[in-house]
Parts: sequence; C-alpha cells; structure tokens
Amino acid sequence: MYRVNENYLKLPGSYLFSTIAKKVAAFTAANPDESIIRLGIGDVTQPLTDPVIKALHSAVDEMACASTFRGYAPDLGYSFLRETIAQHDYAERGCRIDPDEIFVSDGAKCDSGNIQELFADDSRIAVCDPVYPVYVDSNVMAGRAGTYDPETGYWSRIIYMPCTEENGFVAELPKERPDLIYLCFPNNPTGAAIKKDQLQKWVDYACENGCVIIYDAAYEAYISEEDVPHSVYECDHARECAIEIRSFSKNAGFTGVRLGYTVVPRDLKCGEASLHDMWARRHGTKYNGAPYIIQKAGEACYTPEGQASIRGLVSYYMENASVIYNGLKDMGYTVYGAVNSPYVWLKTPGGMSSWEFFDYLLANAHVVGTPGSGFGPSGEGYFRLTAFGSHENSKAALERFAKL
Repeated sequence: MYRVNENYLKLPGSYLFSTIAKKVAAFTAANPDESIIRLGIGDVTQPLTDPVIKALHSAVDEMACASTFRGYAPDLGYSFLRETIAQHDYAERGCRIDPDEIFVSDGAKCDSGNIQELFADDSRIAVCDPVYPVYVDSNVMAGRAGTYDPETGYWSRIIYMPCTEENGFVAELPKERPDLIYLCFPNNPTGAAIKKDQLQKWVDYACENGCVIIYDAAYEAYISEEDVPHSVYECDHARECAIEIRSFSKNAGFTGVRLGYTVVPRDLKCGEASLHDMWARRHGTKYNGAPYIIQKAGEACYTPEGQASIRGLVSYYMENASVIYNGLKDMGYTVYGAVNSPYVWLKTPGGMSSWEFFDYLLANAHVVGTPGSGFGPSGEGYFRLTAFGSHENSKAALERFAKL
C-alpha cells in the first residue's frame, strides 16, 4: 500500500485565499443580483502596458519562424534578461550582483515555496507574524513546522516574530537562533517598510549567527521613501547571508503572465556547499524555464518606455491606496500602510474578530477583504484591503463602508 506525505495532512483547513473564494462563491450563489467589490487577493486589474504587449507580439512572431524559433529556455533564464536585471535592479543601486547569480522563474510564489528545498529537514525557520502564508505552509509540507496548536495558531518548531502596532509592524530580532529567516519588505500584509539601518541589523545578525535571510522584495517598486532599501544587497555583507526573491506581478501586472527571479550569490555557502550551485542544480532538474515570449516581455519592462509604464501602473494603484487609507481614516478607522505598499492594514471595528469582520463586510457592504488572522495569530483583529482594484471600485468600496 502506498503512503502519502503526512505533513500535508497537518495543514489546518485550506489555503487562505481558497477559503475566501469559497465564501464569496457561496454568497454569490445565494445573492446573484448583488455586485461584489473584491479588494481581497492581491491581483492586479489594469491591462498590460503597450511596451509589454509589443514585446509579446514580436516574440510570438519570432516563434512562428524557423530561424528565430526558441525551444527550452536556458536553465538560469535568457542572458538578455539576466544582464538587464543585473544592471538595472542592482548595479544602478550600487549592488554587485552578476547575471549568473540571477535565476529567472515563473514567479515569486513558486520560488518562495521551492527555495526551502535547499535546506536540511530539521532547519528552524523564523517568520514575521503576520506573514504571507506560503512561507509557513511550504515548510509545513516539508516537515519542519512541528505540531500545530489550534488554540494559539502556532506551530511548535517555527519561531514567530510578532509585528505589532507597538513595534511599527517591523519585527525584532528573534530570541531563539533560527537557521532561516523570512523577511518581506515592503510587507505583505501590513504594508510596513524597513529602513536601511534596520535591515543592516538583520544582515549583521544573520552573518554572526550563521543564518540565511530569504528576502521577498516583490513590492519594491512601490517604495516612495528615500531611506527604504529596494534590495537586501544594499546592506554590507548581504551577499554572504541573503537570498532575494522578486516578481514582475505587482509592478508590471504580470500576475496572469507569470515571471519572477531569485538571486543566489556565489558568496553564500554552507561549508564547502554552494547554495548557488545547489539552486542551479534544482533549477536544471525540476524546471524547464520561463517561456521565451514571457522573458522578452520582461526585458521590455526595463526600456525607458517600459519603466515609464511601470511608474504609471504603480502610481495608479498607489492613488487607490491613498484614497482607501484616507477615506477609512476619516471614518474613524485605525489604518496603516499605503505609503510604500499597495496594501491598507486596518483594525477591525467593535472588537470583531478578523473573520467576523470579513463576514460582516461581505454581507452588508458586499466588499471582500482579507482577514488578518489568515496571515498568522498576530494578525487577529486586523484586516487587509488591496489597492489593486480600479479607481471606480476603490471609491465605491469606500461609499459602502460609509453606510455601515
């Protein structure tokens, strides 16, 4: 008789956004005439920009011609994209990252889940709380999390670093020494950002304690403040302790196109073992590369026209964030985020739990958000709204809030 990976059976319930989708589907079935405004999942709504569309069309034409047809992509990604990333995202910010330290993929979510394969089964992980669920769930699937306590919402072998109102939603250094530290800034879900001197303390801690930082920079394009770093490699010695994961989804609108990349510096070693070489082997063994068509679209994002279009998209969504933030604040809600991030993090009113507020908002305003407790125990009593909707829906959602 075959056996299953019993670690999957330890996962409580379903994935957060799957649960939300089921609740919304049930409400829609019962109320087919009601319009729902979705400000829950962080999915973009604006169309791909002209530079990206032109690059896609051109690449499709190439694939229709024998002389320019491409098959499997190189393991790391095409050099034209990796060299462009190395120059624009790193060299221009004073960071030394070589093109062959960049691994192109089909998105940051996959890399966030897959990167844990490089580390020992008994590795201790530290996560901010609340946190993007993939960091925790992928390690549960790998057997690193221990046992789950449904009363507290904590896993016994995971080190939680609370991000609270008191510490500005930026975690303090862990009291127990972890092996892996997951950091996401600007943060999903709280919208908090980290200053360079604060991030340097994490890098120093990791170097001193033999830890690896897995740094999710998916929202770096939304940074508006000068002293907030766009990359962990802006910090001294980060090449020796950090892996960085990035996405084209939230800056260029590639959620339905799928493109991202992960940086694993050659300086990052465990004894004689090179994490760069291990990730390259994993990439070559388990992945056949992002399509040529998509990588050409990614390259177009770095042209002057592409950069201008990205700034336009970011500005569009950040205008929504400002509208939602200021509107809720004027109504008396306690709100955070919306400065370096497209997320608004608010306290639930009237002592409601985050899921109670989700149900209340869906039933009475027909607006969908994300319960804070779905991101971890410290998210209880909070709620996340995304600015990735349209201008019209963002304003309409506020009008509905005002009638509650």
